[in-house]
Amino acid sequence: MAVCEVCGNDYELAFEVRAAGAVHVFDSIECAAQRIAPICDHCQCRILGHGLQAGGGFFCCAHCARQKGHAELVDSA
Repeated sequence: MAVCEVCGNDYELAFEVRAAGAVHVFDSIECAAQRIAPICDHCQCRILGHGLQAGGGFFCCAHCARQKGHAELVDSA
């Protein structure tokens, strides 16, 4: 079994995620999101979809990006 690096659960169905040269072990998608999903620089929600980047920041949507002064970003329709 493997131990989740977020909650410490020793779980037989744990899985590995390889990202940016590191290997992470999690017991659930929820724990994986808590550890590796970026956070919106405006509303602080976890970005689980594509999100947007501007000026070195991450944003969950164009609205949040505009609130931080990035008027050039738009959501796709």
